[in-house]
Amino acid sequence: MKYTRIGIIGGGLMGREIASAFARWCALTDINVTPVLTAVADLNPAALEWFEKIPSCQLRTTDYHTLLASDTVDVVYVAVPHDQHEAIYIDVLSAGKDLLAEKPFGIDLPSARRILAAVETSGRFVRCSSEMPFFPGAQRAFEYASSGALGRVLEVVSGFHHSSDLDAAKPANWKRLSSKCGEGGALNDLGMHACHLPLRLGWKPSRLFAQLQKGYAQRPDGKGGMVACDTWDNALIHSWVRISGTDVPMRLEMKRLAPGATNTWFIEILGTDGGIRFSTAEPKTLWVFERNREQWWKRTELGFGTQFKTVTGGIFEPGFPDVIQQMWAAYLSEREGGLGTRFGCATPAEAVASHEIFSAALESERASKVVTLTP
Repeated sequence: MKYTRIGIIGGGLMGREIASAFARWCALTDINVTPVLTAVADLNPAALEWFEKIPSCQLRTTDYHTLLASDTVDVVYVAVPHDQHEAIYIDVLSAGKDLLAEKPFGIDLPSARRILAAVETSGRFVRCSSEMPFFPGAQRAFEYASSGALGRVLEVVSGFHHSSDLDAAKPANWKRLSSKCGEGGALNDLGMHACHLPLRLGWKPSRLFAQLQKGYAQRPDGKGGMVACDTWDNALIHSWVRISGTDVPMRLEMKRLAPGATNTWFIEILGTDGGIRFSTAEPKTLWVFERNREQWWKRTELGFGTQFKTVTGGIFEPGFPDVIQQMWAAYLSEREGGLGTRFGCATPAEAVASHEIFSAALESERASKVVTLTP
């Protein structure tokens, strides 16, 4: 068993989720590398206190440069507001560390391209966080779409929906501010989730038309006042992708204001000979369309069929903590050259491609026109 020492920059929600995934690493049964959390950096001392319960995490600092200078860290995971991505990611690479970066991989397209250039210069192993395709149903959808069983692809829909912003009394955070989140708003916040699987299938839009929507113009600031909110909250991207020489409609959906959805990722791919449909709203359920003399949708209960096997019984349902662990297993396995044919994390090139889609969507919204993307 090889041990890889991990440092976390940003000890908030996702930093704690990652730490808990490492704590459950013994549940995995077919991986020969184990992450050990050795360091965490966060500007808020209160956030660092939570990590006192992790015995291996001996370095807790408010200065991330101290973490990067430590010889007890091999890989760094960074979860900070989007406006800080570029500077911190490049600092990680300059320190000679490998990186698992949070999406969207920079606040905008120029930033993402500069990060990619730094990755290529550094030679470090870098991937971008995107957990949802590691659900067993998502894996099956990817395999089915890759198999050719769909026949001629007719339509693709991929998206991610939230509903917490329906509450006008919810205080604003940095994701509601363009200066921190980026002009894309929900595109930056949720878009990588919607784009990851289509891009891995080679389905990058050639042209698109976007409909972007803002929610509440103001929200409470948490201090008794109100603050302006200027990011896009909902986004529909109507695009065309080239599949087997044919233009195919593909719709990408990213919504913070989606009634009834809490944290729902979904994909549907329809073809002349078959179809596949999966949503995390029904985490064990996979729908497969088949056609012969008659047509029918078949429902399959998948159970806990993750690509990295665990002690968990197959009859149980996977959840978000499980797919975070699966994503990290994929990252560490690929870093060690042992991923094989299993599905891997989003690459830096895929992250930049998602930004190219977001940039075109913003241009489409501003001009109310169809935008052609550069191949």
